[in-house]
Amino acid sequence: MTSDHRAAQAEPAEVHLAMMDAVSWRRWATQPGSTVLIPVGALEQHGPHLPLGTDALLADRIAAGVAEGTAMRVAPALTYGYKSQQRSGGGDHLPGTTSLDATSLIAMTRDLARSFLQQGVAHVVLVNGHYENYQFLYEGVDLALRDLGAGRREDQAALLLSYWDYVSATTLETVYPDGFPGWDVEHGGVLETSLMLHIDPSKVRLDLAPDHPAAQLPRFDRLPVVEARTPASGCLSSPSGSDAAKGRLLFDQVVEALRTDLVEELALPDSR
Repeated sequence: MTSDHRAAQAEPAEVHLAMMDAVSWRRWATQPGSTVLIPVGALEQHGPHLPLGTDALLADRIAAGVAEGTAMRVAPALTYGYKSQQRSGGGDHLPGTTSLDATSLIAMTRDLARSFLQQGVAHVVLVNGHYENYQFLYEGVDLALRDLGAGRREDQAALLLSYWDYVSATTLETVYPDGFPGWDVEHGGVLETSLMLHIDPSKVRLDLAPDHPAAQLPRFDRLPVVEARTPASGCLSSPSGSDAAKGRLLFDQVVEALRTDLVEELALPDSR
């Protein structure tokens, strides 16, 4: 095999900053436009067929997909998140769900964002994969920028997003031919199951996947929760109809849309 053939078959460039050495990191971090993606998930039950780490696994793989072919780098994922809520994740009472208080998540986010920016990174982007995290990530980033105050360079900025906001209406129609049940009950359902079938099918047990109607939950939150209102499976909608082809469609479409947004918003080079 020629060297050209070997180069053509080489693995994509490493995008995870944990694999970089300190000298390379220092050189990269202080370059104009340096951008760190921080995937954020949770340790949360996703029914009997998906792993507890589903949210962080998906956020990390999507962030890595976005970073490929660009100068962006992916930080190690935050694998714990804010408390699962009954109307979006089944509830914090379910076994396996192991959560942070709001103050803990805010403090972790604040420390990480501040540290990366203090080291000279131009942009920090939080890629959220757990619905309940969002406002606490926002608060952590806001406080980090306040900490830096006048010491922050004008070109430094932070972005915060949830990956499902990049799923297009056309993609939803393909993934849910019988109608989309709604984001409020998409927990352990077709979207997450299909994405996991695409990125790591060995972690999915379709033979254990439940098949029941979407949860019917009240429009209010009651504490302590009425546990019987959460389906026994822990899933808020059925994963029936999930497959790897749908997962690939979701993954490719979200990665492309998200990369386009970041490259445009942050004026980043894209060598794809």
